[in-house]
Amino acid sequence: MLDVILSLSISFAVSYLAIPIIIKVAKIKKLYDVPDERKVHVTPIPSLGGLGIFAGFVFGCMLSTNFGQSSEMQYFIAATLVIFFLGIKDDILILSPIKKFIGQVLAAFIVIYKGGIQINSMHGFLGINELPEMYSLLLTYFTILVVINSFNLIDGIDGLAGSLGLMVSALVGIYMLQVGELAYAILAFSLAGALVAFLLFNFQPAKIFMGDTGSLLIGLINSILVIKFINISESSTMPMSSGPAIGIALLFIPLLDTLRVFSIRMFKKRSPFSPDRNHIHHLLLDRGLSHRNIVLTLVSSNIIAIIAAAYFSLSVSCTLLVLAISVAFFVGIGILQKTKRPRLFVANLQNGTVESNAISTKIVPLTKDSVLEQK
Repeated sequence: MLDVILSLSISFAVSYLAIPIIIKVAKIKKLYDVPDERKVHVTPIPSLGGLGIFAGFVFGCMLSTNFGQSSEMQYFIAATLVIFFLGIKDDILILSPIKKFIGQVLAAFIVIYKGGIQINSMHGFLGINELPEMYSLLLTYFTILVVINSFNLIDGIDGLAGSLGLMVSALVGIYMLQVGELAYAILAFSLAGALVAFLLFNFQPAKIFMGDTGSLLIGLINSILVIKFINISESSTMPMSSGPAIGIALLFIPLLDTLRVFSIRMFKKRSPFSPDRNHIHHLLLDRGLSHRNIVLTLVSSNIIAIIAAAYFSLSVSCTLLVLAISVAFFVGIGILQKTKRPRLFVANLQNGTVESNAISTKIVPLTKDSVLEQK
């Protein structure tokens, strides 16, 4: 328990002290996330917050983990180094989707073959239990890559990716602590501590963004934690039925929204990594919700899905539970798409003020956020 508290405290302290310095350096070097037609902010914001998250996470892990008893942790940190260099280069220089994908596959390879993270059983989902080795590897690669990209893609408004990542890591960390998986609890709380510190600077109005460095790291660590949870959920000292369903519920918003957006893009014969404004947070922005209200709504919805999945896992089969979770999500999306859009106004792209005769303008939703950002 003391090791977990130590990891949480160290990761929070390092990130909290590092982020203001990162903001200052980013402003001096002009390392900004510049607004464009897809983004919801109207002024350049430093985008290297992931560097602070990574620093806190790594210090928290390395100073609290007993690598002699949990040798797989060194490989998890090695995989995060791959993700870190991948993300930091993309935040500064921009990487092509194929190079980012190759880097993610390399990180997944380290986690699977050296860290021993692998989905070996479906626990009754679709009537499937133990998986042949080839299908097990394919499913594990697919899961890790989708989860990594789900947090990368959900990072569209202030505080959302960090809050969802904090929720998942904290809940799984508590479970790991209860079942005696101390190393995984440290892994989870090291990330949680760093995210708490980051969110103090990221809630609207954000002083810094996490960038790909942060969102990819959150996705990688939470994919490890959720797969580990699924693997031990039925055989631990605190057994839980329908592990895959609860795992999907843990990732309810980022996972299902990413699968939905990927499907739409491929149906339209576009790359699944091509940008658009079709994510769930964009739909909520277009209905006039503020950043804070969107984060509260989506995190609350995710927590409700987790509680419902855990409760009904005792009486409902894994397959029906996954189906119910998916239907609930898509019904919510359908309701959002049917609601009336707010009126629009013309915003000046150069200085963020509202002007009827501005030289460079765009049409954006009149939301509470928009009004605040124009002041």
